[in-house]
Amino acid sequence: MDLLNKLTSAFNASDKLEKEDDSAATDTPAVLKHTRNNDVLKSMLNNQPAPLKTGDVATGTLIGRGVATIFVDLGAKGTGIIFGREFYQAQDLLRGINKGDNISGKVVDPDNDDGYVELSVKDAGREMVWQRLDEHKKLGTNLKVKITAANRGGLVAQVEGMQAFLPVSQLSATHYPRVEGGDKDKIYGELQKFVGQEFEVQILDFSPQEQKLILSEKAVEKTELSGLLKDYKVGDMVEGTVSGIVDFGIFLRFGPDDRLEGLAHISELDWQMVQDPGSLFGVGEKIKAKIIEIADGRVSLSVKALKPDPWQDIAERFPKGAEVGGKVIKFSPFGAFVELAPNIQALIHISEFGNEMRMKEVLELDKTFNFRVASIDSKEHRMSLKLAKEEEQQTNSETVKEDIESDVKEAKVQEVKEKETSQESTEQKTEQDTGAQE
Repeated sequence: MDLLNKLTSAFNASDKLEKEDDSAATDTPAVLKHTRNNDVLKSMLNNQPAPLKTGDVATGTLIGRGVATIFVDLGAKGTGIIFGREFYQAQDLLRGINKGDNISGKVVDPDNDDGYVELSVKDAGREMVWQRLDEHKKLGTNLKVKITAANRGGLVAQVEGMQAFLPVSQLSATHYPRVEGGDKDKIYGELQKFVGQEFEVQILDFSPQEQKLILSEKAVEKTELSGLLKDYKVGDMVEGTVSGIVDFGIFLRFGPDDRLEGLAHISELDWQMVQDPGSLFGVGEKIKAKIIEIADGRVSLSVKALKPDPWQDIAERFPKGAEVGGKVIKFSPFGAFVELAPNIQALIHISEFGNEMRMKEVLELDKTFNFRVASIDSKEHRMSLKLAKEEEQQTNSETVKEDIESDVKEAKVQEVKEKETSQESTEQKTEQDTGAQE
């Protein structure tokens, strides 16, 4: 109806212009008049918005109310109507909307029997929320959310009425639960402390079909700190405060107001083998470290890099083939670690013994034995050992002794078996002879 009225007005205006033109020049060719009318028609049709279809979201102005009915002016797209079930399902929302206010609805029927566009406010609200969430994700918008619950995997929040999940892995360094040993019960206990607090997050992922909305606090932190990290590069020395100690290393906060945080892996804490990071450092302790990597907003640190490298002259101190004394400090499935000097450890491989049981019979923890240097890689800080001649001879003699004892046992068993077989044969022969005599 709106389109027809506009076309009628346009043609009336065109006719008026034609009459004025005719009075000025009565000899205007008829073909030009026809062409001008066609141009007006084309212009009107080209300027018309695309027709609505089921599922579209339309926005208009509330122009009237009826019994359980609301009318919406959609402009050139027609007149919308919200009535019946759609009205009652959204009546709490509609109660706060007055004449002249804008209102959006999802198209249920673009052209019903009465010529109206049937709308659903409830469905449109949900659809528009997902559209806004998609926009937030694309723009990387920071959103403030209130934590409503916690579980063993993370935190639960609400975003525009939608339930959202914030995984533990997406928490910022400030809120990440640093629990020794990764005990899930303790992690859950730490997460529960955040219920009721307000977090600033970004949308990491979502799916309207699965009703899934995943948040990330780490993304906000990464965005904020990326500017601060520009002032640092690999090789810089930083001074900071130990903010956490875990099985695999320590966390160090540094930079302006200690806003940046890096991890020093257990292998980067000291030149010697470290079993427990807590034995070297304490939370709140001020230490220095060297930046060895910056990647994806994560900073890797090294404490030992600021100490002299004890492996620099290792080839001179422990030349290949030399016999050395060392204390066994650790057993592993692939061999034994031996301390030759402070901060210098070497490995004697399990193949030197044959198996783990035999290795533990020959060597003992915290005791010193003689070894021979088999190979050295000073760049990679690796040294392999072999048993010294004395230890090797002892191992070989014990192995030979075990082999002899094993052979003797086997021979005795064989002898017994042969006697039993001979006795059975004799008994069978006696039974046969007795039967023949009878």
